[in-house]
Amino acid sequence: MTATDCLSTWLRVRRDADWQRAPVLRRVQPATDGFRVWCEGPVRRRDPVRANRLLTAYTLARAAAAYRCPLDFTLLATWQREVLGAAEAPFRVNDAYAKAGRERYGLTPRTQADFAVCLREAIETELPPAARAARAYLDVAFFHPFTDGNARAALLTLVHVLAREDIVLPEVGPLQITRYPDDPVGAADLSTLIGVLNRR
Repeated sequence: MTATDCLSTWLRVRRDADWQRAPVLRRVQPATDGFRVWCEGPVRRRDPVRANRLLTAYTLARAAAAYRCPLDFTLLATWQREVLGAAEAPFRVNDAYAKAGRERYGLTPRTQADFAVCLREAIETELPPAARAARAYLDVAFFHPFTDGNARAALLTLVHVLAREDIVLPEVGPLQITRYPDDPVGAADLSTLIGVLNRR
């Protein structure tokens, strides 16, 4: 197990990444909703129950965007209960590990409060929508707030942030690649990828 706190590493990278170079997104509804296509395609072929739960959570995420609900942990936990089919989805109470234990995300008395600030910044800052969506995705991935299903929570957060700007991606599959907390170029490149998908 790694001794490095990858969450602390991410918070430094988050400050230094060049978010301003994010592309401008088109507010045009595509012919297909990429998240739904992804759920109905590869996710359903692998696990129909998982697909149904994701689609239910996605419906909630889109509705929350339409109603301009505050983006906070309570909202994410609402989606996560659907994703996991669980009665509760609390914030983790211990350090979390990913990538077969190679990454450790520390837990301090400030972790949940820091996460709340990051989520607010996803909708309250002047950064371009692609940058805010990419950064929010990585925030969820590296804060790792839940004991399970954080990759799904991150993707739901990304599509929610874009939906608040009336943006729907026609494809989300390419977003499903491994990300690293110590990679500022890769973090900014995620916003570039969102731009590429937006124009397909």
